[in-house]
Parts: sequence; C-alpha cells; structure tokens
Amino acid sequence: MIEITRIYHFSAAHRLVSEHLGAAANAELYGPCARPHGHNYYVEVTMAGVPDPVTGMAVDLGRVDAAVGERLLRHVDHHTLEAAPPLAGVITTGEGLARAFWDILIPVLAPDALRRVRVVETAKNRFEYRGEAA
Repeated sequence: MIEITRIYHFSAAHRLVSEHLGAAANAELYGPCARPHGHNYYVEVTMAGVPDPVTGMAVDLGRVDAAVGERLLRHVDHHTLEAAPPLAGVITTGEGLARAFWDILIPVLAPDALRRVRVVETAKNRFEYRGEAA
C-alpha cells in the first residue's frame, strides 16, 4: 500500500461566527477572527492504493486533481468561505473546513482510498480529518 499526498492552494476570506451565538459572544469567543479576514490556505489530500502492475500508479493524480478542482477549489478560491454553497452551515474554523472538505471529496474520490484531508491555515495551524471511522 502506497500513500500519496497532493497539495493544493487557495486564498479566501472568512470570519468565524456561530449562528447560535450573538455578536458579543462571537466577538468574545473568536476575538479578531470574528471580523472578516483572509488566509492563504493549503489543502493536503492523502490517498492510498496498491500500484498497478501495468501503470505503476497507485492513484490517478489527474482524476484527483480534477475532482478537487471541480468540487472544492472552484468554490473557495478567492471567495468568502461562508458564501460558498458547499460550505453552507459550516463554521469555517480549520476543524470545520477539514471535515467539510472530506465530506465534499469523499463522494467523488474512491472512499476506500481517501485517507486524510489536512487544512493548513497559517504557519502555526494545521487541521486534519480522517473520516468518522478513524
């Protein structure tokens, strides 16, 4: 079994806000992140597979790139995350994004091959999701 990680970049604006809290509580909880701001994100998608004896490939990276581009990046790159339809109802913390990105990608990538989605928000913040079964 071989694991392959593909790294994608996007830039987006967002603000941390919970619809279950009022403005003052959101400001208290999220601090400056409750105001609109942006990040240059990286998303790491890790797939696993057994190399094909004919092609030598464990994963078709072209297929992965196409799926990530179509299902995820076109909705978030240079957009406001809260306005992206695939993220409706998601609190756009790194934790929330990692899980939401998994949920967006799992239907279009081989479910038995997707191993991990990691969101790199800043130099200090990385968030990783491995699915419910992990």
